[in-house]
Amino acid sequence: MNKKLAAALSSGAVLVLTLSGCGDDSEEKVNAWAKEVCDQAQPQIKKRADAQQAIISTAADGKPADIQAADSKAFADIAAADKALAKAIRDAGAPPVENGEKLQQDAVKELEGTAGAYLDLKKKVDELDPKDQQKFADGLQTVADGLKKIERMDQAALEKLQSGELGKAMAKQPGCQKPKTSSPASGGSASDGQA
Repeated sequence: MNKKLAAALSSGAVLVLTLSGCGDDSEEKVNAWAKEVCDQAQPQIKKRADAQQAIISTAADGKPADIQAADSKAFADIAAADKALAKAIRDAGAPPVENGEKLQQDAVKELEGTAGAYLDLKKKVDELDPKDQQKFADGLQTVADGLKKIERMDQAALEKLQSGELGKAMAKQPGCQKPKTSSPASGGSASDGQA
């Protein structure tokens, strides 16, 4: 029942992880900017990955009430992570690249927009009735459709920061590299590693 939502999240998980994807003075400035953002981004990227993992692991055989609780918490966590990523990018200032100020403003705006959209999904999940299996399943489909739209928003925001030398500099930073998560088949609790 929650497998479509899990599938949508699985494809979307790649988006945030691609954030992890510059010998002169300008190169040093770009690297310093990337380090500042990535150092702050690391816990947020992990939080997003953990939230997505919780949805995926609960989707396999979870009861509707468990799925609802996991999805609601995950969407709240992802929204908080997106807000924190936007703040990290805003606080770092404009990256020292061509059109850096516009890149920064666009990325912040889109990350804040996705945070709001995830909070809207949380509200929709919270309003579902887990006792009515059919309505719950239909409601999850609506949530999964909304999730696909949000992931496209995430993609646009992150692609702007991954271009050219800035993207290369960010890919070198440990804080922007793919976090380690357990596989859904590991049988771990959906709450493992949650903050």
